[in-house]
Amino acid sequence: MPETTRYRQLDAGRITATLSRLRDRITERFPESSLSRVAGELLDIAHESVACVDYLRQPNWPLRIGIGAVITAMATIIVIVAVTVHVPATTTVLSDFVQAVEAGVNDIIFLGIAVYFLVRLESRMKRRRALGALHELRSVVHIVDMHQLTKDPERLMAGHAYTPSSPARSMSAPEIGRYLDYCSELLSLTSKISALYVQHFNDPVVLAAVSEIEGLAAGLSNKIWQKITLLEPANQH
Repeated sequence: MPETTRYRQLDAGRITATLSRLRDRITERFPESSLSRVAGELLDIAHESVACVDYLRQPNWPLRIGIGAVITAMATIIVIVAVTVHVPATTTVLSDFVQAVEAGVNDIIFLGIAVYFLVRLESRMKRRRALGALHELRSVVHIVDMHQLTKDPERLMAGHAYTPSSPARSMSAPEIGRYLDYCSELLSLTSKISALYVQHFNDPVVLAAVSEIEGLAAGLSNKIWQKITLLEPANQH
């Protein structure tokens, strides 16, 4: 990437490399944990997202050529019909002429609608694929949130009552803090992956979906950091 644009665009390669290191860090710190498998799955999604983003930014020339041929054929038919229309020389058939003109105007309107549909076809196809990929990223955000739910700092406090249905507590305060930190990093990287979809594809629907994921990830990350803040007294003991 040129030096002038290195810090103006998201680099998909750097994002996937950072996520790969994060997966390794989680695996080394918490081997065989579910969170490490989530990180591995997110890395797979990141590689798929890179391929999808490349598809979104490249023009679909076969589709464009086909659409151009169809539009040309329809326009040619309209011109041929217009040229072969017989204009009446007397007013006795004026009503027939008016009807012919009205039918021609209707044909032109329908042609305009068809052209608009065909021109937007490529964009709609790309939008559908992008939204499907973003739906997976939104699901990952919720999955990460599920993993941090039971990591409650208040349960480390002395005198906290447990019930038979309470989750198993096997982590110390520093381990919980590191686990929550990893969850926050996963949320941040998920948000960055989603942002790749609108870096070169200016679609309002896709942009709204990306903004939703970014807002959801930011909100959950703030909740996680509130838990990390509560752990500070426990880490001092």
